[in-house]
Amino acid sequence: MIRVARLTGAALGAALPDVAALRIAVFRDFPYLYDGDLAYEEQYLQTYRQSGDAILVGAYDGTRLVGAATGTPMEDHARDFAAAFKGQGIALSDIFYCAESVLLPEYRGHGIGHRFFEAREDHARTLGRSHSAFCGVVRPADHPLRPEGYRPLDGFWRKRGYAPLAGAVATFRWKDIDRDEESEHALQFWMRAL
Repeated sequence: MIRVARLTGAALGAALPDVAALRIAVFRDFPYLYDGDLAYEEQYLQTYRQSGDAILVGAYDGTRLVGAATGTPMEDHARDFAAAFKGQGIALSDIFYCAESVLLPEYRGHGIGHRFFEAREDHARTLGRSHSAFCGVVRPADHPLRPEGYRPLDGFWRKRGYAPLAGAVATFRWKDIDRDEESEHALQFWMRAL
């Protein structure tokens, strides 16, 4: 039985090293192809320590963290994402950002992804947010590292009420597993009203 728990404050902070390890493991796969390291993860995850309104939803098999989903008010990520929302007609202060959702492969297909979104959306509503958004990496259909039979998560996201937000694309730099240097990657925002 997998236990799903909502963590905030000190409990959230204590779980971040395990979240870093999960991000490195899960995001190594397509479509992210992220060649991560703990030093970068420590810096990246500081946002969740610094935000008083951040949430981490953890999936536990016993005491082992096997999945995690994070979220914060969008303005906590304004430096990275404000440009993508310019001209969209919605204030960053109305949006809750559902950041990563990472789950080890052997635990997928049991409804945990839905529980991750439900917990973050509930948290967003308690903060008075009217919209929830996340972003997904954009890769070409003919990418050489795309596994045979790969199915994107678009159908899952649409069932949850999300749709791509036209023109809302951010770029992030990271090192792909098949590259020697970092490169830019497009991230498409998806959003829904809460």
